[in-house]
Amino acid sequence: MQRDLDYFRLLTESRDLRHDDDDKKLRVALLADCATQHLALLLRVLFSRAGITVEIYEGMFGATELEVRNPASVLYASQPEIIVVLNSVQALRDKFYQRNNAQQFADQVASQLNSIWDSITANTNALILQSTFVSAAERFFGNYDRRVDSSFSSTIVSLNTFIADESRRRKNVLLLDLEAIASWVGRKHWFDERLWTLGKSLCSLEHLPLAAQNIVDIVLAARGRAVKCIVLDLDNTLWGGVVGDDGPHGIQIGSHGDGEPFFRLQSFLKELKNRGILLAVCSKNEEANALKPFRENQEMVLALDDIVMFVANWNNKPENIRKIQRELRIGFDSMLFLDDNPFERAAMRELLPEVIAPELPEDPGEWVAALCELNLFETASFSAEDTQRSALYLQETQRRKASETAPTFDEFLQSLDMTIEVARFAPQHLGRIVQLLQRSNQFNLTTRRLNEAECEAMMQNANRCIPLYAILKDRFGDHGLISIVILRLESGADAIEITDWLMSCRVLGRGVEEYLMNCVFERAGRMQIASVTATYIPTAKNNMVREFYARFGFKKTSESPDSATRWALAVTDYQYRPVFIHSAVDEKDALTILKG
Repeated sequence: MQRDLDYFRLLTESRDLRHDDDDKKLRVALLADCATQHLALLLRVLFSRAGITVEIYEGMFGATELEVRNPASVLYASQPEIIVVLNSVQALRDKFYQRNNAQQFADQVASQLNSIWDSITANTNALILQSTFVSAAERFFGNYDRRVDSSFSSTIVSLNTFIADESRRRKNVLLLDLEAIASWVGRKHWFDERLWTLGKSLCSLEHLPLAAQNIVDIVLAARGRAVKCIVLDLDNTLWGGVVGDDGPHGIQIGSHGDGEPFFRLQSFLKELKNRGILLAVCSKNEEANALKPFRENQEMVLALDDIVMFVANWNNKPENIRKIQRELRIGFDSMLFLDDNPFERAAMRELLPEVIAPELPEDPGEWVAALCELNLFETASFSAEDTQRSALYLQETQRRKASETAPTFDEFLQSLDMTIEVARFAPQHLGRIVQLLQRSNQFNLTTRRLNEAECEAMMQNANRCIPLYAILKDRFGDHGLISIVILRLESGADAIEITDWLMSCRVLGRGVEEYLMNCVFERAGRMQIASVTATYIPTAKNNMVREFYARFGFKKTSESPDSATRWALAVTDYQYRPVFIHSAVDEKDALTILKG
């Protein structure tokens, strides 16, 4: 995987784009104090490469605040799902020159940004991508500039800090960090003052594709695309040398000398594991030899407890990765394969093209920088449960071993001593709820990608909406928040609709679906609702739940041309399923766990 971000090749590619009337276009709005025509063109190409047709609304130049304040504006009529707010440091510089007081100027800009975000939030559920300001070339005090509170560079730092702090507080604002992008390529090369003068270009055309690609990366992350697992080779990848020949202490690994690049890579991977990305091993090796460095070499950064699945044998690697994918129950396109051997990378791209298999520089010391430049680890959310993800999968290994020794599967389920908490969306769980909505693909009946602001609105809508989460625990540990079911009262209140149903594949076959469906119909019965309705919208990844509602006795009532199906079942016809799961709340509270 190498990104072709050459501006002129992208320009040529844009001429071959299809301009059809696809109803499923992603709607994006660009609001900026710089020109957006070139950026819009690049976005269409880069979204198309990602398999997404995009419809772009370009706001009036320098009129962002005017547009967002007007509820009847063309902006809101375009019904954007994503609104990109671009602020150029060149336009900020021109206003800075006209200031009376630097602090008042910074406060005014911050107030304007707050006003823009508030107006957007009041008029739409769109996700906001807010750019940071790139540090300017002008330093009026030289190296002393940052020590002067009123300097332009200090003002930029202050505003970027404000933007970052506010994005943490707001549910619907994500950062487009132009400052980080420009710093990477070098601000001397980022800016093109001639193009700014002639056409108010954000940056040089050479680097504009980087800004466009980062917008695409953020949007894809918000829509559920993410690297969930990194599959690692060992010899000459995780350490230098061949452990079978050199032994566990003869390999190159350490914070100094020839082993330092591998030490740095392992440290980088450890941080990714800590933020929730799974690590697996796929090595052509004798397993006993492959395990020795983890057990005997104290220079190793990664421990066996950091690895959720360890596969070392002489089988071909695509075959082994299929095994890893089945065990972890994630999509191939969520897997990143790192191997020093060009043959293995080529074989992976040929036999499992969905797996991300990037080319790596010859020098291992450049690997971390190369991976960062590809921006493979973009995310739109982070929750406390992410830090426990590896532990959850290791607990799953214990459960799997227990299932192999149990006389029957039912006895195994009983032995798990499972308890479940089902409750209405709560503020402390919104981060994980949004993450599950964004990333769940296989067990997801409608695959709606809702942002945190939309989830919070449902949480507060006590009249028509019943948004539920489920947390599962057993004797081996806590699975965490593993399922979401969103119910909505239909007009006339004679039916309740299941608008969303998704679940982590980690808990398939435990009875969670049955327990939750029992809850839905129990609640519907208490509300004296006549029937429960539901929708299944097929995607490339959710075929496993095509007959989900039929399994519970629902009858198909309609099917649209795009194969979406509608289902219904009378409450009196539902047959409650036996499960080996108990409520985590007291019996006296059991009837109120679905309080709407």
